[in-house]
Amino acid sequence: MFRQVEMISLEELVPPDHPYRYFKQILNETFITRCLSGVPSDLGREGYGIVRLFYGLLLQFMEDLSDRECERFLKENLSGKWLCGFGLSEITPDHNAFYRTRKRIGTERLSQLFAQMREELARHGLISEVFTFVDATHLIAKANLWKERDRAIKAKLDKLNNEVLPKLACDKQAKIGCKGKNKYWYGYKQHSSVDMQSGLINKIAVTPGNVTDAKGLKHVCPSSGAIYADKGYCTKPAQHAAAKRGVHLAAIMMNHMLAKNHDKDRWLSHLRMPYERVFSKRNRNVRYRGIAKNQFAAFMSAISFNLKRILVLNPSGLVFS
Repeated sequence: MFRQVEMISLEELVPPDHPYRYFKQILNETFITRCLSGVPSDLGREGYGIVRLFYGLLLQFMEDLSDRECERFLKENLSGKWLCGFGLSEITPDHNAFYRTRKRIGTERLSQLFAQMREELARHGLISEVFTFVDATHLIAKANLWKERDRAIKAKLDKLNNEVLPKLACDKQAKIGCKGKNKYWYGYKQHSSVDMQSGLINKIAVTPGNVTDAKGLKHVCPSSGAIYADKGYCTKPAQHAAAKRGVHLAAIMMNHMLAKNHDKDRWLSHLRMPYERVFSKRNRNVRYRGIAKNQFAAFMSAISFNLKRILVLNPSGLVFS
């Protein structure tokens, strides 16, 4: 006698309160399809579709996975399959599909998607650009300089500096940066602005490591309100960038400046402290070479961060249209 086998769907296996359900409600297929219109929908003979592959990229950066780790995660994780729209027995993408998807979408198109997300958040009152926290963090390049040092010695070059590196380095856009008097790194710098009302990332930009915080402000400067920043933004390049946008720059002064007010700077430090969490757990080792690829990664990380932050804020009726 045969026993009837009950068919179980993936929809039933993912808990109703799973965070992925909330993320997919906000960043829904209609919004992604509109933002990524023009991107070829099929990839390879499998034809997964750009929407499912974008959700795969989102999953990759949300869970901090490599391409191969993301391939395995989608094979084994039920909630990951559900987020990307795959069935229980359906074949999921291999690691090469994620590389090709990033290449097809491109940094420029992803920047447009991030800008439209920002417009939606502003429309729902979650980003207002009244008070903005701005900061920068260093990113270490996916390379070391041992081979470059050997080439410089062979070429009888005295120093391995930012003028010589583009001729020798495999990552020609990475630069040597410095923070303070003796903290050096080779790579990039990520500039971010965070809305102090909600804690959401408003703008994000990646530059070579030798670009100062003050010079990088122009890439993430809000269009209104006040900016709260640390000592790296008290110089003329930041003041000019803020004046050009018509915003008030409230930056902590350096100790040797005559206009320094210790009480005011302590108050500014107290205001800025809660928003340092945006950068405290950031993985500073970049995945890729070149500004464009690392800018793509910065956008995806910002999208993931904002979705998790929205889950904490829990606004009612938030759906991107």
